[in-house]
Order: sequence, then structure tokens, then C-alpha cells
Amino acid sequence: MELGLYTFVPAAVSPEGRMLDADRRLDELLEQAVLAEQVGLDVIGVGEHHRPDFVVATPAVVLAAIAARTSRLRLASAVTVLSSDDPVRVFQEFATLDLLSKGRAEITAGRGSFIESFPLFGYDLDDYHELFAEKLELLLALRASERVTWRGRFRAPLHDQPVYPRPLQDPLPVWIAVGGTPQSVARAAHLGLPLAIAIIGGQWRQFQSFTALYRDLVAKAGHGATARISINSHGLVAATREAAAEAYWPNYLAVMGRIGRERGWPPPTRARFDAECGPAGALFVGDPEQVAAKIAEQHRVFGHDRFTLQMSLGPGNHEGVMRAIELLGTQVKPMLAQMLTQMLTPEPAPA
Repeated sequence: MELGLYTFVPAAVSPEGRMLDADRRLDELLEQAVLAEQVGLDVIGVGEHHRPDFVVATPAVVLAAIAARTSRLRLASAVTVLSSDDPVRVFQEFATLDLLSKGRAEITAGRGSFIESFPLFGYDLDDYHELFAEKLELLLALRASERVTWRGRFRAPLHDQPVYPRPLQDPLPVWIAVGGTPQSVARAAHLGLPLAIAIIGGQWRQFQSFTALYRDLVAKAGHGATARISINSHGLVAATREAAAEAYWPNYLAVMGRIGRERGWPPPTRARFDAECGPAGALFVGDPEQVAAKIAEQHRVFGHDRFTLQMSLGPGNHEGVMRAIELLGTQVKPMLAQMLTQMLTPEPAPA
């Protein structure tokens, strides 16, 4: 199973609501990506936001900088908000990234968990679902053929239009990101696209119905050979569970509390946080053995192919994140490999 990390590159925000130290946060991200490759991790995802508390609005640009400093790490968006973007430009950007990285680029397409990009780029939130469906259709048409003829509702048509550059990978990987809707799972399955599930709260086993639905529909659609599942969660690895929790809780409280106030959620509590760090909860906060065991148990239930962890939930903990990346690669990954091997090894028959 592939193991990696993803980030939205959180920023500090002034009392007036301005982004602070964006250049420093990007420098830290590059250091984290280089270390991730050095310790044997497989993939890094960089998300897209259009608000002052997160730095990256253009994942392909940032991933290109990471590509220049690495040679093996897979480079994914996490996610590309396809609904408010132009699929032609998205394809061109990631095709270029694929060329620069010698075939390591991946698009993770989603509708986005925030809405700031819709008015920014002139789209109506009433068209939220239709925009994604239509733009995904065009993105896949661009991926499939050098010359494209296409017509839709929200974009000018294309008439036998050649689109360049072409990526090294054929096809360029396109994942579908989902949060909590079975319709999105079904879309990915019917199209034969890999599925990225964000599990950031509650109990992770509640998503077993999603993975089961995906595998069932993929098989019925004849796309079993291309079926893949990624699980993306929040957490932090430290020497002890107590150290991990104490380091992660302040940023978790600040970030999830701020987002919760925007969306009308109840404020986070320490008791709820501690419960979600436990075996049944969505957070992967603990020492290397605890995190490895939790991923392994999740794999036993989901059978997923990739797990990525967001450890930089807030700014100001670069040293802790660097240490966590080191632990994820040098301790969690080999422990996890051993645990998964043991799961696959049948017990000897009794004498």
C-alpha cells in the first residue's frame, strides 16, 4: 500500500484577516516534500483554497516546484476544484507537470469543500453539481484524445480542437475526491476512475458502505482493473501518543473551530478529540505503532491502495511536522508493511 502526506499549506492570519508569511510556508512545504521522498514515502498531495488561512490556490505550480527537488514522489492535487476551473487549463497544467516530473503527476478532481472559488471565477453556486459533472466529462475527453470535439452548457464548445502538451503518462491519472455522498462514489465507479475518500471526522468505519458500493459498481461496470481507493485523513505521528495529541490539539481546535463557526458546527472539545484519536475515530494521532496498527485495521476493512495523512493542520509547527514525516517513513511504513504481510499470511494448520 502506498503511504504519503497531503497538505493545504496553512497560513497565519493577521487580526485584519490578511495572510502572513506565505513565502515561509512554501519554503517549509518544499523541505517537507524533500524529506518525504528521502524517508521513502510514496506520494504528496497539495490542496487548493482561495482564502487567507491557506496559501495554495494553484496546486500545479507548487507541485512543479516539488518536482524540481524530487525524483520519485508521486505529485497529486488534493484537490483540484474542477467545478470552478477550466478543464482545458487543468489538463494543460498537469500535463506540463507530468513532463517536468517525468511521469509523476496526478489530478484529484473534486467539487470543493469551500465555496470561495465560485464567485471568484464567476460561477453560480446553484449550478454546483452540474458544473462538476460537465467539467469532468470534458477533462476526461481531453485526456482521451489529442483532438477534442465537445459541447456543454457552461463553456464554449470545442470543434476538433488539438490540446497540447500531452502528458508522459497515458492516461494521466484522474482521481475522484468524495466526502460524504454516495452519488460521487457511483460516478467514480461508473467512469472507472480511482476514488479518494476524505475521512476527517466521526468514526472511520461508517465509510465501509462507500468502499463496498464502489467495488460493487466498478465490477459491474467492468472497470475492476482500474479500481483504486485512497483514504485521506488528519493526524500526527510523534514519539508517544501523548506528545502527538498535545502537539496536534491546539491547531485542531483553532482550525476546526474556525471552520465550524463558519458552518454552524458545535465547537471542538478535548473529549471529542481524544475519542477521535482512538481506534474507532477518524484522527491518526499517536506513536508510530499506534498509527501503523490503525492504518492496517482500516486496510483490513477497506482494502485501500493508498493512505495519505495531513499533519500540517495549522501554521507554526514545521519542526514537529518534519519529525512526524520522518517517523511516518522510517517507522510507520515498515511496521505497516509487516502488519499487512501478516494479514495475508495464513495461520499454520494445527498439528
